[in-house]
Amino acid sequence: MKIGIVADHAGFEAKKQLLNQLAQAGYDAKDYGAFVYDAADDYPDVVVPLGEAIAKGEVNKGIAVCGSGVGVSVAANKMPGVRAALITDGYSAHQGVEHDDMNLICLGGRVIGPALIWEIVELYLKAKYDGGERFQRRLDKVIAIENKYLKP
Repeated sequence: MKIGIVADHAGFEAKKQLLNQLAQAGYDAKDYGAFVYDAADDYPDVVVPLGEAIAKGEVNKGIAVCGSGVGVSVAANKMPGVRAALITDGYSAHQGVEHDDMNLICLGGRVIGPALIWEIVELYLKAKYDGGERFQRRLDKVIAIENKYLKP
């Protein structure tokens, strides 16, 4: 499984720690930025390369970290093919994948601590989309909404 990860300045330290943990756990993780700490960077800018990689199928799942997780979630969900959610608990981390085919988890580096972040990421990465009729029906409706509002 290929994993992409990004962070702005507020999630930079959490991303560095996550990259180490992912490597130790044997995951193939690609860092899409930010590559240096810069307090002037903006979360919409850092999340775009990862969102594009998800949409193109270059990575299977993504992880985005900003201060609260809200900014990267809002920005990422503007991109076709990206299903991002702010996650703060273990249940939502796996349920979002199993029921909603979430492909980008958004985390708040200033909101939750490193142990909980890693627990959430592990549950997210191990989860598989259920694909059952009711879940696919709902996902198809979400994709239809996305397609309806795409600008030509």
